[in-house]
Amino acid sequence: MGWIIMNSDDMSGVNGEGTDGIVVAGESGGGPRALEVPPMTGPEPVAGTEWAPEGVDLSVPSPARMYDYYLGGAHNFGVDRELAAQVIRVMPDVPKIAQANRAFLHRAVRFLLGAGVRQFIDIGSGIPTEGNTHETAQQQVPGSRVLYVDHDAVAVAHSEQILGANPGAGVLRADLRRPEEILDSPELGGLLDLAQPVGVLMLAVLPFISEDERPEELIGQFRERVAPGSYLVISHGTGEVRPAQASAAASLYRSAADKATLRSRSRVRELFDGWDLVEPGVVWLPQWHPDWPDDVGPDPAAISVAAGVGRRGRTS
Repeated sequence: MGWIIMNSDDMSGVNGEGTDGIVVAGESGGGPRALEVPPMTGPEPVAGTEWAPEGVDLSVPSPARMYDYYLGGAHNFGVDRELAAQVIRVMPDVPKIAQANRAFLHRAVRFLLGAGVRQFIDIGSGIPTEGNTHETAQQQVPGSRVLYVDHDAVAVAHSEQILGANPGAGVLRADLRRPEEILDSPELGGLLDLAQPVGVLMLAVLPFISEDERPEELIGQFRERVAPGSYLVISHGTGEVRPAQASAAASLYRSAADKATLRSRSRVRELFDGWDLVEPGVVWLPQWHPDWPDDVGPDPAAISVAAGVGRRGRTS
């Protein structure tokens, strides 16, 4: 979980390219406008990295660790903080957006618990810091089970440390691009029962799946394997409100380990193909089942992230 700023207008579904070769899915004529991006100055030496897994290239920023930084976490390196700071200079409310995404996670998990779901696959989970999926689920319904999945080795190593001996939570290093590595893993089989409803969480991860990688087909493999009554949860940033800022911020991620594909709200709706969208459909983050009406605020689009939840019916 790490990409919260993307750019595309809510348009016709024609694929194109944004500035600096950033792919834009669901965008028509005109293209995004670009801001001048602060130049990279080169990472400062990283201190205290002895805990990092062997073989991890600590000179390359990680979206998972950048997201941890946006949330105020400490599980990140200088190279991550440097790029994150450049993103914040271009779009100062990025930490606020990250917090709104985390609040949506809480609401979605509680909604799924209310619908009878007791097990979750959190894909692109990043580092499960305070207030993440297992804490929310297990506080509400003791005995709930959560499998965190990420392909970032540092995120997985920290997840293992944080989760410790929690019998209801596990972690798997795997890639969403290869669903079978997740669905057929012993880690999943030992923790979850796919014959029972499961919540498949894909918050801020699908932008790292390009159009060429056919995201609907990847999501479809999960739909085919989970039981009726399961749910899919998606959050996906857009640049529909502030396209110039979002485009400039998005371009900075080119130097990170994972590149980004940008999608419009209409394209995000298409990713729920085969799932029955829960009301109110794909909306701005604050509009999805707010805890209080005042939480929506006067301008929910300012958060620039779309969100939705879909349910797998018996005929899906």
